[in-house]
Amino acid sequence: MELVKNIFFNTDKLIENSVVKISYTGKFFQDGSNTDLYIHYGFGLLWENVNEIKMEKTDLGYQALIYLDGHDSLNFCFKNSNNEWDNNGGKNYIFELAPLPKDLIVVKEASLAKPHKLRKTYFYWKKIKYSVIAAIKYLPKLFAFNTGTSTVEEDNSIK
Repeated sequence: MELVKNIFFNTDKLIENSVVKISYTGKFFQDGSNTDLYIHYGFGLLWENVNEIKMEKTDLGYQALIYLDGHDSLNFCFKNSNNEWDNNGGKNYIFELAPLPKDLIVVKEASLAKPHKLRKTYFYWKKIKYSVIAAIKYLPKLFAFNTGTSTVEEDNSIK
């Protein structure tokens, strides 16, 4: 990306459909005035979706967050509350937007074709697992001779 004096971005590359922070340390920041500063911006060669937002003054300059539309370029200039403009000598500030990288989008072709079927061995192992668990739970009852049934003699001796 081409470097421009007094304008900074929080990223190395401006990518469409993302948010970027723009910092401005140009003449309106350097003169030390306490006027409000606005960024006037649009997209593409025809300045589509024109918008204007108030920038926040910080120790690092005036700053604003902008959502980068899906166009090929970002065009902007600055205006203070006294209606004075910093438009790069009438050329405006123009930066190219890179397309969204396609490798960030993951598409599994197999998942689009047909649902994944489980193998029969999976179900066999599930049955074996539950059978072993049931046997382990029953073994303590078997060794304690406590099967849940009582005899008539045991019932009479308790009374």
